[in-house]
Amino acid sequence: MEEKVENSKEKEIDLKVIFNIIRKNIIAIILVTVIFAVGFYVYSKLFAPKEYEASAVLIVNNISDSNSTVNSNELTAARSLADVYSIIIKSDTVINEVINNLNLSATADSLKNSINVSTIDSTQVINISMRSTRPEYAKMVVEEIVKVAPPTIKEKVEAGSVKIISEARISNNGNPVSPNSSRNAIIGGLIGFVIIMAFVIIKDLSNNTFKTEEDIADTLNIPLLGIIPEVDTKAFNRRT
Repeated sequence: MEEKVENSKEKEIDLKVIFNIIRKNIIAIILVTVIFAVGFYVYSKLFAPKEYEASAVLIVNNISDSNSTVNSNELTAARSLADVYSIIIKSDTVINEVINNLNLSATADSLKNSINVSTIDSTQVINISMRSTRPEYAKMVVEEIVKVAPPTIKEKVEAGSVKIISEARISNNGNPVSPNSSRNAIIGGLIGFVIIMAFVIIKDLSNNTFKTEEDIADTLNIPLLGIIPEVDTKAFNRRT
């Protein structure tokens, strides 16, 4: 029972110490946090490379005849085909043809890494997007993928059809999609907060000097008999 009381008391003391450290250094903590947040924001706005995104949207049909009736089973099959088509779109067959048609200097692996192909909300709709520091370059590559992929898919799969819903265009009204300056400012502020908090706490806790009478009594666990006052030597010399 006594051990539990002592442990709880130690925890209360520790929390009180941490709180006092924060209170004493609150101005430095706020200042460093703000400096880091502003620094990250300014870097994102002025110096970080801007990335643009171009995208196009395709739809997959399980049946090649557009006059045929589409039922729930056909839609389910089309969703499954969409996953397969997504893999084919990023295959070496399609990517290498795009590189050759556009006379690109990029390798197949590097181009594939900058392209994202995914189904939208688990439907038969496929979104093809690419990020680049050059918006027109990204749009050009996506346009070529949209041209090359459908015939290649039909040849390889021999089932269903692929149609374009949305032609290649630059997303976000032509504005950069990366970096996100606001998000980076928040991240920078958190980093600055953690750094300054760790610094002030470690610095204060590693300081073994006695600051108050209570520090002496608590650390040495002996009663305090008296205090030697600090003497102003100049005033003392004038009196003598």
